[in-house]
Amino acid sequence: MVEELTQADDAVAACVDDAAWALTEHELVTALDAAHRLEQRLAAIKLALVREVDGRGTAVAQGASSTAVWLRERLRLTIPAARRLVDLAACVDAAPTAVRDALAAGAVSVEQVRVIADTVSTVQTAAGPEAADKAVAVLVDWAGQFDPILLRKLGTRILDHVAPDIADAAAQAALEAEAGRAARDRHLTLSEQTDGRLRLSGILDTETAAVLRAAIDPLSAPCGPDDTRSPGQRRHDALSDLCRLALRADALPEHGGDPAQIVVTTSFDTLAGQLGAGALDTGLRLTPETVRRLACDAAILPTVLAGTGQVLDLGRQRRLITGPLRRALVLRDGGCAFPGCDRPPRWCAAHHIHHWADGGPTNLNNAVLLCGHHHRHIHHTDWTVRLSDDNHPEFIPPAWLDPDQLPRRNHYHRRT
Repeated sequence: MVEELTQADDAVAACVDDAAWALTEHELVTALDAAHRLEQRLAAIKLALVREVDGRGTAVAQGASSTAVWLRERLRLTIPAARRLVDLAACVDAAPTAVRDALAAGAVSVEQVRVIADTVSTVQTAAGPEAADKAVAVLVDWAGQFDPILLRKLGTRILDHVAPDIADAAAQAALEAEAGRAARDRHLTLSEQTDGRLRLSGILDTETAAVLRAAIDPLSAPCGPDDTRSPGQRRHDALSDLCRLALRADALPEHGGDPAQIVVTTSFDTLAGQLGAGALDTGLRLTPETVRRLACDAAILPTVLAGTGQVLDLGRQRRLITGPLRRALVLRDGGCAFPGCDRPPRWCAAHHIHHWADGGPTNLNNAVLLCGHHHRHIHHTDWTVRLSDDNHPEFIPPAWLDPDQLPRRNHYHRRT
């Protein structure tokens, strides 16, 4: 074998010096097919050698702690790559003879062998060795037509071809087992960071994943060509919009006797002067701009405190832009009024053009609908908004974006 591999090495070395550009198109494609087939055959040999090294204990005998560590040093691989090589060698060794022969002939790839081996093992458990032998033949044939991902998908229905009498029952059992695993593994973890941010991690079952995607995907689309958010940032903002919608829907159960809500505490002078931070009821603090933005579409509860923080007088809660006023705003704007945004009214907050803390009134002439992303954008950038002569909102871009600062409108929601 060593002599034959040396001769093969010489032949491959001769090919390296040949110029691919000189080949005709037919010769180019034929050479590519031949190189790929040779690569699979060499993989079969390499994996057989790795399996033998592992089985003999060569690595330990030479002072390594494992075969993977030995391969890392010998072949200059990373540890993950070396471990994968050992695992693949074991997988190919355990595969049926017909599958190993197909790999040696270059008819299948190493990844396809792994898929075939896994599928055949499942068939043997469900339908016995005879059906498993039939599955090998079918899967090797399919491997000539489909990549490993499609091959694995097709393998989920292999019993329809090799054991149709039990295929439906097996498929049902597999589906129930999958549902059971999904129900068992479902979880959501909220890990609070030291700076007040929250890390989300978890696994959703199939149904919940479908519901989340149906709700979040439309909100994750870019808001026009000027949207510079990354996909991850858009999904973050979409989740925020979903939660805000749920809070506004008044359909959530009460929490401690109060409606589900965000509670922010700040002084009027701090809010009006934009100089200080606000505090959540969790003790975390928010920037002045964030507090002012939240106040645009919030219920305000005036409270008089003594110097020690003791409550002396609690005023009546009053909504800002709700009821008939919000309905009129929806009829006028039709959705987020920022140019190019297609967010519908239910995803929007009512923004005071002239902030109420600065003396701005709560009426139709001082309000505009903005989605969560553009509400933050207006509060944190140099864009400004005003009502034009026809009482529709128009937005003035910052000078760095448009030196002429020509007003822009949203034409997406126009009814005429």
